[in-house]
Amino acid sequence: MKSLPIHSVLFVCLGNICRSPLAEGVFRSVLAAEGKVDGMLVDSAGTNGYHTGELPDERSMAIASHHGIDISTQRCRQLIADDFTRFDLIVGMDRENIATIRGRRPSNATAEVGMFYELALGEAKQIPDPYYGTSADFERVYRMILAASKGLSTRF
Repeated sequence: MKSLPIHSVLFVCLGNICRSPLAEGVFRSVLAAEGKVDGMLVDSAGTNGYHTGELPDERSMAIASHHGIDISTQRCRQLIADDFTRFDLIVGMDRENIATIRGRRPSNATAEVGMFYELALGEAKQIPDPYYGTSADFERVYRMILAASKGLSTRF
């Protein structure tokens, strides 16, 4: 992992409607609970732009709200070249997204890129896309994101 200090993190999934907006909200709440939110830039994006400008998936907003986190002001956006110099850390949810992120990495990139669970907890575990799943799948993804967020926050 990039040497400290890290002041910015971008969470990335496929569409920026399920996992990455949830990760953005959860990570912000973890940082706030630990008194680390000041001066931190936390955002999310998708590798595709299908949902640009839209709200996160209703099920992600519902699971976040159930756990006291409001992600309803977020808007979906696509990963852009400037993100590689704007953020210290770009965190992908699964191997496919990491491959896409690395494939788009410009030559002037300064951001470290890695898979969320691996960076946070040292496990090469993927956070599955719950889009075609049930509310139980969204809850499982929330728990995984919470664990990874707590692990990643120790490095800030």
